[in-house]
Amino acid sequence: MVTSYPLPEGFSEFDVFSLGSCLLVEGLLGFFLNAVTVVAFLKIRELRTPSNFLVFSLAMADMGISMNATVAAFSSFLRYWPYGSDGCQTHGFQGFMTALASIHFIAAVAWDRYHQYCTRTKLQWSSAITLVIFIWLFTAFWAAMPLIGWGEYDYEPLRTCCTLDYSKGDRNYVSYLIPMSIFNMGIQMFVVMSSYQSIDRKFKKTGQAKFNCGTPLKTMLFCWGPYGILAYYAAVENATLVSPKLRMIAPILAKTSPTFNVFVYSLGNENYRGGIWQLLTGQKIETSAVESKTK
Repeated sequence: MVTSYPLPEGFSEFDVFSLGSCLLVEGLLGFFLNAVTVVAFLKIRELRTPSNFLVFSLAMADMGISMNATVAAFSSFLRYWPYGSDGCQTHGFQGFMTALASIHFIAAVAWDRYHQYCTRTKLQWSSAITLVIFIWLFTAFWAAMPLIGWGEYDYEPLRTCCTLDYSKGDRNYVSYLIPMSIFNMGIQMFVVMSSYQSIDRKFKKTGQAKFNCGTPLKTMLFCWGPYGILAYYAAVENATLVSPKLRMIAPILAKTSPTFNVFVYSLGNENYRGGIWQLLTGQKIETSAVESKTK
Protein backbone atom coordinates (compact mmCIF):
# COMPACT_ATOMS: atom_id res chain seq x y z
CA MET A 1 0.00 0.00 0.00
CA VAL A 2 1.36 3.44 -1.00
CA THR A 3 1.95 5.79 1.90
CA SER A 4 -0.05 9.02 1.73
CA TYR A 5 1.97 11.97 2.97
CA PRO A 6 0.26 15.08 4.34
CA LEU A 7 0.16 18.22 2.26
CA PRO A 8 2.57 21.04 3.18
CA GLU A 9 0.92 23.69 5.35
CA GLY A 10 -0.80 26.34 3.27
CA PHE A 11 -0.98 24.28 0.08
CA SER A 12 -3.80 22.33 -1.51
CA GLU A 13 -3.46 19.20 -3.63
CA PHE A 14 -3.83 21.35 -6.74
CA ASP A 15 -1.15 23.80 -5.51
CA VAL A 16 1.40 21.04 -4.95
CA PHE A 17 0.68 19.44 -8.32
CA SER A 18 0.80 22.79 -10.14
CA LEU A 19 4.06 23.88 -8.53
CA GLY A 20 5.57 20.46 -9.11
CA SER A 21 4.54 20.63 -12.77
CA CYS A 22 6.09 24.11 -13.12
CA LEU A 23 9.34 22.86 -11.61
CA LEU A 24 9.34 19.83 -13.89
CA VAL A 25 8.79 21.89 -17.05
CA GLU A 26 11.42 24.43 -15.97
CA GLY A 27 13.89 21.69 -15.11
CA LEU A 28 13.52 19.58 -18.24
CA LEU A 29 13.25 22.49 -20.68
CA GLY A 30 16.15 24.37 -19.14
CA PHE A 31 18.32 21.26 -19.04
CA PHE A 32 17.60 20.31 -22.66
CA LEU A 33 18.17 23.79 -24.09
CA ASN A 34 21.38 24.31 -22.14
CA ALA A 35 22.57 20.81 -23.01
CA VAL A 36 22.26 21.76 -26.69
CA THR A 37 24.35 24.87 -25.97
CA VAL A 38 27.01 22.76 -24.23
CA VAL A 39 27.15 20.07 -26.92
CA ALA A 40 27.34 22.69 -29.69
CA PHE A 41 30.39 24.25 -28.04
CA LEU A 42 32.07 20.86 -27.66
CA LYS A 43 31.21 19.60 -31.16
CA ILE A 44 31.50 22.69 -33.37
CA ARG A 45 35.12 23.76 -33.63
CA GLU A 46 34.27 27.26 -34.82
CA LEU A 47 32.39 27.97 -31.61
CA ARG A 48 35.33 27.22 -29.36
CA THR A 49 36.43 30.78 -28.64
CA PRO A 50 37.22 32.41 -25.27
CA SER A 51 34.06 34.52 -25.42
CA ASN A 52 31.87 31.54 -26.20
CA PHE A 53 33.57 29.65 -23.38
CA LEU A 54 31.84 32.06 -20.99
CA VAL A 55 28.48 31.26 -22.62
CA PHE A 56 29.32 27.55 -22.37
CA SER A 57 30.13 27.97 -18.66
CA LEU A 58 26.86 29.84 -18.11
CA ALA A 59 25.02 26.93 -19.73
CA MET A 60 26.81 24.46 -17.44
CA ALA A 61 25.72 26.44 -14.37
CA ASP A 62 22.16 26.66 -15.71
CA MET A 63 22.08 22.91 -16.28
CA GLY A 64 22.86 22.60 -12.57
CA ILE A 65 19.90 24.84 -11.71
CA SER A 66 17.67 22.77 -14.00
CA MET A 67 18.78 19.51 -12.36
CA ASN A 68 18.00 21.06 -8.98
CA ALA A 69 14.50 22.00 -10.21
CA THR A 70 13.89 18.49 -11.55
CA VAL A 71 14.75 16.91 -8.19
CA ALA A 72 12.39 19.39 -6.50
CA ALA A 73 9.65 18.50 -8.99
CA PHE A 74 9.99 14.79 -8.27
CA SER A 75 9.76 15.46 -4.53
CA SER A 76 6.72 17.67 -5.08
CA PHE A 77 4.86 14.84 -6.79
CA LEU A 78 5.76 12.61 -3.83
CA ARG A 79 4.53 15.40 -1.50
CA TYR A 80 7.60 15.02 0.75
CA TRP A 81 11.40 15.25 0.69
CA PRO A 82 12.66 11.64 0.41
CA TYR A 83 16.41 12.24 0.75
CA GLY A 84 16.74 13.14 4.42
CA SER A 85 18.60 16.01 6.06
CA ASP A 86 21.91 15.20 4.34
CA GLY A 87 20.15 15.23 0.99
CA CYS A 88 18.62 18.58 1.88
CA GLN A 89 22.05 20.05 2.61
CA THR A 90 23.45 18.65 -0.63
CA HIS A 91 20.49 19.91 -2.63
CA GLY A 92 20.76 23.35 -1.04
CA PHE A 93 24.50 23.57 -1.68
CA GLN A 94 24.26 22.40 -5.30
CA GLY A 95 21.36 24.71 -6.09
CA PHE A 96 22.88 27.74 -4.40
CA MET A 97 26.32 27.28 -5.97
CA THR A 98 24.97 26.89 -9.51
CA ALA A 99 22.60 29.84 -9.02
CA LEU A 100 25.43 32.10 -7.86
CA ALA A 101 27.68 30.84 -10.66
CA SER A 102 24.96 31.60 -13.22
CA ILE A 103 24.69 35.19 -11.97
CA HIS A 104 28.48 35.58 -12.09
CA PHE A 105 28.69 34.24 -15.64
CA ILE A 106 25.95 36.63 -16.77
CA ALA A 107 28.14 39.46 -15.46
CA ALA A 108 31.23 37.92 -17.08
CA VAL A 109 29.51 37.83 -20.47
CA ALA A 110 28.46 41.47 -20.03
CA TRP A 111 32.04 42.45 -19.14
CA ASP A 112 33.35 40.61 -22.21
CA ARG A 113 30.78 42.21 -24.49
CA TYR A 114 31.75 45.64 -23.18
CA HIS A 115 35.35 45.05 -24.22
CA GLN A 116 34.32 43.59 -27.58
CA TYR A 117 32.17 46.52 -28.59
CA CYS A 118 33.62 49.45 -26.64
CA THR A 119 37.36 48.85 -26.33
CA ARG A 120 37.78 46.38 -29.21
CA THR A 121 39.73 44.11 -26.86
CA LYS A 122 39.45 40.39 -27.49
CA LEU A 123 39.25 38.00 -24.56
CA GLN A 124 42.21 35.62 -24.39
CA TRP A 125 41.95 31.95 -23.45
CA SER A 126 44.17 32.38 -20.41
CA SER A 127 41.91 35.13 -19.04
CA ALA A 128 38.71 33.20 -19.83
CA ILE A 129 39.90 29.99 -18.14
CA THR A 130 41.19 31.88 -15.10
CA LEU A 131 37.90 33.77 -14.78
CA VAL A 132 35.79 30.59 -15.05
CA ILE A 133 37.87 28.73 -12.44
CA PHE A 134 37.71 31.73 -10.10
CA ILE A 135 33.92 31.97 -10.43
CA TRP A 136 33.37 28.29 -9.61
CA LEU A 137 35.72 28.41 -6.62
CA PHE A 138 34.28 31.71 -5.36
CA THR A 139 30.67 30.54 -5.59
CA ALA A 140 31.57 27.17 -4.03
CA PHE A 141 33.03 29.06 -1.07
CA TRP A 142 29.86 31.08 -0.46
CA ALA A 143 27.61 28.06 -1.02
CA ALA A 144 29.67 26.01 1.45
CA MET A 145 29.39 28.52 4.30
CA PRO A 146 25.86 27.42 5.36
CA LEU A 147 27.18 23.86 5.61
CA ILE A 148 29.58 24.92 8.36
CA GLY A 149 27.21 27.20 10.26
CA TRP A 150 27.36 30.64 8.62
CA GLY A 151 23.85 30.74 7.22
CA GLU A 152 21.77 27.58 6.98
CA TYR A 153 20.04 25.41 4.38
CA ASP A 154 16.50 24.26 5.07
CA TYR A 155 13.26 23.41 3.29
CA GLU A 156 11.41 25.91 1.11
CA PRO A 157 7.70 26.46 1.95
CA LEU A 158 6.63 23.53 -0.23
CA ARG A 159 9.00 21.36 1.84
CA THR A 160 10.08 19.41 -1.23
CA CYS A 161 13.28 21.30 -1.98
CA CYS A 162 15.98 23.07 0.02
CA THR A 163 17.63 26.47 -0.12
CA LEU A 164 19.10 29.17 2.12
CA ASP A 165 16.91 29.36 5.21
CA TYR A 166 15.49 32.85 5.65
CA SER A 167 12.74 31.86 8.09
CA LYS A 168 14.70 32.79 11.23
CA GLY A 169 16.07 36.14 10.08
CA ASP A 170 18.52 36.09 12.99
CA ARG A 171 21.97 37.68 13.33
CA ASN A 172 23.67 34.67 11.75
CA TYR A 173 21.42 34.93 8.69
CA VAL A 174 21.83 38.71 8.33
CA SER A 175 25.62 38.60 8.79
CA TYR A 176 25.81 36.06 5.96
CA LEU A 177 23.21 37.62 3.68
CA ILE A 178 24.73 41.10 3.41
CA PRO A 179 28.28 40.24 2.25
CA MET A 180 27.06 37.27 0.21
CA SER A 181 24.52 39.37 -1.71
CA ILE A 182 26.98 42.22 -2.25
CA PHE A 183 29.71 39.99 -3.69
CA ASN A 184 27.39 37.65 -5.58
CA MET A 185 24.53 39.87 -6.73
CA GLY A 186 25.13 43.58 -6.15
CA ILE A 187 28.48 43.79 -7.95
CA GLN A 188 27.21 41.58 -10.77
CA MET A 189 24.14 43.74 -11.32
CA PHE A 190 26.35 46.83 -11.44
CA VAL A 191 28.65 45.19 -14.01
CA VAL A 192 25.71 44.12 -16.18
CA MET A 193 24.01 47.53 -15.98
CA SER A 194 27.13 49.63 -16.59
CA SER A 195 28.44 47.36 -19.36
CA TYR A 196 25.24 47.40 -21.38
CA GLN A 197 24.74 51.12 -20.85
CA SER A 198 28.18 51.71 -22.36
CA ILE A 199 27.43 49.32 -25.21
CA ASP A 200 24.10 51.04 -25.85
CA ARG A 201 25.81 54.42 -26.10
CA LYS A 202 28.30 52.91 -28.53
CA PHE A 203 25.52 51.46 -30.66
CA LYS A 204 23.72 54.80 -30.77
CA LYS A 205 26.88 56.53 -31.96
CA THR A 206 27.49 54.01 -34.73
CA GLY A 207 23.82 53.51 -35.59
CA GLN A 208 24.40 49.76 -35.68
CA ALA A 209 22.60 48.08 -32.81
CA LYS A 210 23.62 44.42 -32.59
CA PHE A 211 21.14 43.44 -29.88
CA ASN A 212 18.76 44.90 -27.29
CA CYS A 213 21.01 46.16 -24.49
CA GLY A 214 18.17 46.28 -21.97
CA THR A 215 17.19 42.62 -22.21
CA PRO A 216 19.98 41.02 -20.10
CA LEU A 217 19.41 43.24 -17.06
CA LYS A 218 15.61 42.98 -17.31
CA THR A 219 15.84 39.20 -17.51
CA MET A 220 18.21 39.07 -14.56
CA LEU A 221 15.94 41.24 -12.42
CA PHE A 222 12.83 39.27 -13.40
CA CYS A 223 14.39 35.93 -12.46
CA TRP A 224 16.40 36.86 -9.38
CA GLY A 225 14.83 40.10 -8.16
CA PRO A 226 11.97 38.44 -6.20
CA TYR A 227 14.45 36.18 -4.40
CA GLY A 228 16.56 39.18 -3.45
CA ILE A 229 13.53 41.09 -2.18
CA LEU A 230 12.37 38.10 -0.13
CA ALA A 231 15.83 37.53 1.31
CA TYR A 232 16.18 41.15 2.47
CA TYR A 233 12.60 41.31 3.70
CA ALA A 234 13.43 38.34 5.92
CA ALA A 235 16.30 40.34 7.41
CA VAL A 236 13.95 42.99 8.79
CA GLU A 237 10.60 41.18 9.19
CA ASN A 238 9.34 37.69 9.95
CA ALA A 239 9.18 36.15 6.46
CA THR A 240 7.01 33.27 7.64
CA LEU A 241 4.13 35.73 8.01
CA VAL A 242 4.09 35.97 4.21
CA SER A 243 1.83 33.40 2.55
CA PRO A 244 3.73 30.17 1.68
CA LYS A 245 2.29 30.34 -1.84
CA LEU A 246 3.61 33.87 -2.28
CA ARG A 247 7.03 32.85 -1.00
CA MET A 248 7.17 30.04 -3.57
CA ILE A 249 6.95 32.58 -6.40
CA ALA A 250 10.61 33.51 -5.85
CA PRO A 251 12.12 30.03 -6.43
CA ILE A 252 9.72 29.35 -9.32
CA LEU A 253 10.81 32.53 -11.11
CA ALA A 254 14.48 31.92 -10.31
CA LYS A 255 14.34 28.52 -11.98
CA THR A 256 13.12 30.09 -15.23
CA SER A 257 16.56 31.68 -15.53
CA PRO A 258 18.19 28.75 -17.42
CA THR A 259 15.56 28.90 -20.16
CA PHE A 260 15.68 32.69 -20.51
CA ASN A 261 19.48 32.63 -20.60
CA VAL A 262 19.52 30.28 -23.58
CA PHE A 263 17.44 32.71 -25.61
CA VAL A 264 19.44 35.75 -24.48
CA TYR A 265 23.00 34.38 -24.64
CA SER A 266 22.96 31.35 -26.98
CA LEU A 267 20.10 31.64 -29.44
CA GLY A 268 20.31 35.42 -29.13
CA ASN A 269 23.94 35.31 -30.30
CA GLU A 270 24.21 35.11 -34.10
CA ASN A 271 27.55 33.30 -33.95
CA TYR A 272 26.43 30.76 -31.35
CA ARG A 273 23.03 30.32 -32.99
CA GLY A 274 24.78 29.41 -36.21
CA GLY A 275 26.81 26.78 -34.36
CA ILE A 276 23.67 25.27 -32.84
CA TRP A 277 22.06 25.22 -36.28
CA GLN A 278 25.09 23.39 -37.65
CA LEU A 279 24.94 20.88 -34.79
CA LEU A 280 21.25 20.14 -35.36
CA THR A 281 21.15 20.19 -39.19
CA GLY A 282 24.72 19.55 -40.30
CA GLN A 283 24.76 22.73 -42.36
CA LYS A 284 28.13 24.47 -42.21
CA ILE A 285 28.37 27.94 -40.66
CA GLU A 286 29.30 30.63 -43.15
CA THR A 287 32.83 31.97 -42.68
CA SER A 288 31.57 35.52 -42.15
CA ALA A 289 29.37 34.33 -39.30
CA VAL A 290 32.19 32.43 -37.69
CA GLU A 291 34.51 35.40 -37.76
CA SER A 292 31.89 37.85 -36.52
CA LYS A 293 32.18 39.03 -32.96
CA THR A 294 30.26 37.15 -30.30
CA LYS A 295 27.27 39.13 -29.17
